[in-house]
Amino acid sequence: MGIICRAISLQIRYHNRMATDEIRLDSTRTPEMAVSPPKPAKFHWALTALGIATILGLCYWAELVLAVMMFSVMLAFILAPVVDFLMRWRLPRGVAALISVILLVTIVAALLYYTSNQAATFFQDVPQYAGKIRTAVMNFRQRAESFGGLRPQEQSGRSSTDWTGPLMRGVGSVTQGLVAASFVPFLVYFMLTWQHHVRSATVMLFSLENRHTAYVTLGLISAMIRSFMVGNLLIGIFMGAVSTIVFGVLNFPFFYFVGFISGFLSLIPYLGVLLAMALPAFVGIGHVESAAVLGALVTVVGLHLIALNVLYPKFLGNRLQLNPLTVTIALLAWGWLWGGIGLLLAIPITAAMKIVFDHVQSLKPYGAWLGE
Repeated sequence: MGIICRAISLQIRYHNRMATDEIRLDSTRTPEMAVSPPKPAKFHWALTALGIATILGLCYWAELVLAVMMFSVMLAFILAPVVDFLMRWRLPRGVAALISVILLVTIVAALLYYTSNQAATFFQDVPQYAGKIRTAVMNFRQRAESFGGLRPQEQSGRSSTDWTGPLMRGVGSVTQGLVAASFVPFLVYFMLTWQHHVRSATVMLFSLENRHTAYVTLGLISAMIRSFMVGNLLIGIFMGAVSTIVFGVLNFPFFYFVGFISGFLSLIPYLGVLLAMALPAFVGIGHVESAAVLGALVTVVGLHLIALNVLYPKFLGNRLQLNPLTVTIALLAWGWLWGGIGLLLAIPITAAMKIVFDHVQSLKPYGAWLGE
């Protein structure tokens, strides 16, 4: 018993000594400093402005290449439903895409052949249509010159402004435009056949934590562009067909040519209704009665209101979500960069930028500024 008690007392002393040593070691340790999480880097406004200027410079310098690629993307989204329909008949994607592209080229060639003859005849008669308008403009110009103290002979020596230059920006010369247009069918075909590979490969370019956001963003952009292009095409065909029928009933000259152009001109945001009204008014004055011209103008305005309040919400819904100021600035900026092609691509490009801004945390304020 004495031996057991002595062993227990020694063990208790050992444990007490170890506890005392641990307390001394803890008291001699220096307290660790709390590590604060790294603060996100803040970019200076000058770097942001420099980046925006660089992007705009690249868009201006590579206008032809970028415009052709973006136009091919738009056509690929238009033909995507056709490819899906053909694949339901168990056709391979490559064959379905080839049939769709051949069908598109055939339709465009037929339209060019038909409209070129009608346009040539129409432009031959334009001087007759513009006679009265030119006389009125010249009278107004002479009155303005006499009122401003500028003599007519001083003004006559000045060169006239070529207004077709800004609209033809992004197309260049005829040869350059034809060479660029020859790439469009091939780009559309490969975009249709490799769309799934391109989308998955694009998502893989991002880091693992951002791939889901990139996948969702690309899906929203694809849905927006598809709805925008297909919706505008169907609305333009509907408005052009109705305008053609009404202009034909009202005995307008070249109603089959003017009607479709007026219908598609009405698709241009804000200014489209004015352009769509100007064309039948220009053709009809002096050739049909005033009541017919008024009826044509009322038809154009009515179709524009129907498209704006019924057709656009039906086909596009809330996919664009751009405020009027953003749309106006986009038309101005992209029209300056790429001319007429920029006017066609301004809305989908800006809407795609807004979708990207809405899904990037640091760019959400810019997306809110672009939105409604």
